[in-house]
Amino acid sequence: MLNAVLFAIIEDAASKVLILTEDADKDELLASRLTCGEVKRLLLIMTGMIAEISAETRDRMPELEWSGWNATSRAFKGSKVKANEALWFAVRSLVPATVMWLRVYRQKRPELFSFYV
Repeated sequence: MLNAVLFAIIEDAASKVLILTEDADKDELLASRLTCGEVKRLLLIMTGMIAEISAETRDRMPELEWSGWNATSRAFKGSKVKANEALWFAVRSLVPATVMWLRVYRQKRPELFSFYV
């Protein structure tokens, strides 16, 4: 059940990131204080939830870019340049891939997404 909650939060935040960044290019996104701040907030939610997913569950979902999310989380704690690069990489690569793989795993491993044990 815990996985289902974590994945629901991750998917919700990811959907919002995709909506907020749909037509933005890198410079435009980084120049927008409000949008960039909200995207970073959502990505921090995602990294926090991803950090809570057990090693056992991660092993059952090897296609997800767990190390990329860990690196993104660390980069957010670094310099502004590193944080901005991580944000852009997450927006254009990690978030879309994560959404796609969660949809695949929802079909392949529905027990990981079940709120009922």
